Amino acid sequence: MAGAIIENMSTKKLVIVGVTLLLFQAFAFMVGGLIAPSPTTAVHYLATKCVDTTKQRQETKWFMPWGPNQCDKIQSFDEAVAKEIEASNIVFAVHIPQPNKEMSPWFQFMLVILQLDIAFKMDNQIEDGAMINIDVGLAYRDDTVSEWTEMAHSYEQRKLTCNFTTAKTLENEGRYYECDVLPFMEVGSVAHKYYLLNIRLPVNNKKNLNLRIGEIRDLHLVGIHQNGGFTKVWFAMKTFLTPSILIIMIWYWRRITLMSRPPVLLEKVILALGISMTFINIPVEWFSVGFNWTWMLLFGDIRQGIFYSMLLSFWIIFCGEHLMDQTERNRFSVYWKQVGPIVFGSFCLFIFDMCERGVQLTNPFYSIWASDVGTELAMGFIIVAGICACLYFLFLCFMVFQVFRNISGKRTSLPAMSKARRLHYEGLIFRFKFLMLVTLTCAAMTVIFFIISQVNEGHWHWGEHTVQVNSAFFTGIYGMWNLYVFAIMFLYAPSHKRYGDEHSSGQCITGDTGGNGGEDIQLTTTITHVDGPTELYRMTGKEAQE
Repeated sequence: MAGAIIENMSTKKLVIVGVTLLLFQAFAFMVGGLIAPSPTTAVHYLATKCVDTTKQRQETKWFMPWGPNQCDKIQSFDEAVAKEIEASNIVFAVHIPQPNKEMSPWFQFMLVILQLDIAFKMDNQIEDGAMINIDVGLAYRDDTVSEWTEMAHSYEQRKLTCNFTTAKTLENEGRYYECDVLPFMEVGSVAHKYYLLNIRLPVNNKKNLNLRIGEIRDLHLVGIHQNGGFTKVWFAMKTFLTPSILIIMIWYWRRITLMSRPPVLLEKVILALGISMTFINIPVEWFSVGFNWTWMLLFGDIRQGIFYSMLLSFWIIFCGEHLMDQTERNRFSVYWKQVGPIVFGSFCLFIFDMCERGVQLTNPFYSIWASDVGTELAMGFIIVAGICACLYFLFLCFMVFQVFRNISGKRTSLPAMSKARRLHYEGLIFRFKFLMLVTLTCAAMTVIFFIISQVNEGHWHWGEHTVQVNSAFFTGIYGMWNLYVFAIMFLYAPSHKRYGDEHSSGQCITGDTGGNGGEDIQLTTTITHVDGPTELYRMTGKEAQE
C-alpha cells in the first residue's frame, strides 16, 4: 500500500520540484517588479468655478470646465460677490480625465477624494463639528460631441476636520486651514471614456446649510484608478494559473478516488483549498473590459474573503492533523473552536463590505467614513482585523511548535533501527519539518498582505495622497498562494511507489520475525493509506529486518 508522494518520492526529484517552484516564485515577483507598472495612479484635478445663469434650474444641464461648450467661469469668490452671484449658483466642474486623454475599462475602478482650500476669516470661522452639504451629480459620455448622460446624483454630507496652526487674529486672515481629505466617490467600473462632476455647495440660512464652514476658495479632487498595464499583467497571471490549478486539482482527486477507502478529512480540506484557489483564479475580470459591471469590486472582495477563510482554516486543520497526539482526529468537529472564529470573522468582514460597497452599487457617493459612527466602526474593523490576524499567526506558530516537539519526541526510537531504515525516517522527519516551515512562511506573508490590504483600504481616509505598494508584492503573494496550493495537492496525492520490498512507508512496520514488539511511534499524518487514519504513520522502535 503506497503512501503520499512526499514520503515516497526520491530526494533528488523532490529537490527538482522544490527548485522549480522556487523559480516560479521568483518569476512571480519579477513579473510585478520588472514588467507591471505600479498598481494605481493618482491624478489631481482643480475644480473650475462655473456660474449657473439660468433662472429656473434645469436638472439635465451640465457645466463643462473647458472645450467648445465650456461654462461661464469666475476666478474667485470675490469676483462672485462683486457680480452679486449667489453661492448656490456656483458650480464646481471637474472633467475626468484631463484634456486630450480618455478613461479606459482597463482602469477597473475609480476612487475620488475631495480636498478643500478653506481660508480663515474672523467672521466666518469653522465651528466644531461643522458639516459641509454637497449637491453632486455625475455624468458620462463616450465621445466629445454627444450629450452628457446622468449616471448618479446625490445630496451628501461630509464632516470637516480642520486645524488652524496659527493664532486666529486679523493679521492671519486669508491663511488656509489644514483640512483632512474627504472620501467622495467610488465607482466599481470605468466603462466610459469621459466623466463629468458638477458640485454645488448650496447655502440656506433657514436650514443652516453650509454656514460656519469657513471661506472656501477652491476644491481639489484626487482621482485614483488602477493602471491599465498592471491590469493586463494581473489578468494574464490569472489566465495562466487557472488551468494549472484546475488540472492538478482534478489529477489529485482522481488519485484519491482510486483508493479503496473513502477520503479522510485532510484530503477533503486540500480539495476544498484547491476549489477556493480556482474560484479566485478564474479571470472573470476579462468581462469587465466589455461590460459595465459595477459590482466587480464587491465580487472580488467576496472571492478573496472565501479564499482567506479556506486558507486559514486549512492551516489549522493541516497542523492539527500533524500533531501526532492521542486525540482522535479526522473529524471536522474537532476543529470547530479554531475554525468557528475564522468563519465568524470572515462573515463580519463581509457585512462590513456590504455596508459600503453594497450601497455604492446604487450611490457611488456613499461612504461609511462620512459619519463619526461609520468612521469609528470602519477603524475598529481594520484594527480588530489586524490584531486577529496577528493572533492567528501566533496560534499557528504554537501549533507548528507542538508538531516539531512531538516529532522530536519520537526520534528516540530511531537509533534502535537499522541504518537504512533510520535514514529513511530521518528523511521523512526532515521533509515534514521543512513543509511546516514553508507553511509558516506562507502564513506570515499572507497575514502581512492582509494587514497591508486593510490599511490600504483606509489609507485615503487618513489624509494621504499616494499609495506606494509595489506591484511585485501583489504578484508575488498571489503567485505564492498558487504555488503553495499546487505543492500541497501534488505532495499529498497518493503515490504509486512503495518503500522497501516488504514494507511500505507509513504502515505499521514490524520488528524482527522473532516478534518482540517495539514501541509504536506515530511519525507523521499523511492520510493516503488504504487502512485509513487509525493505522497511519506508525513505526516500531525495534530494529526491523530488511
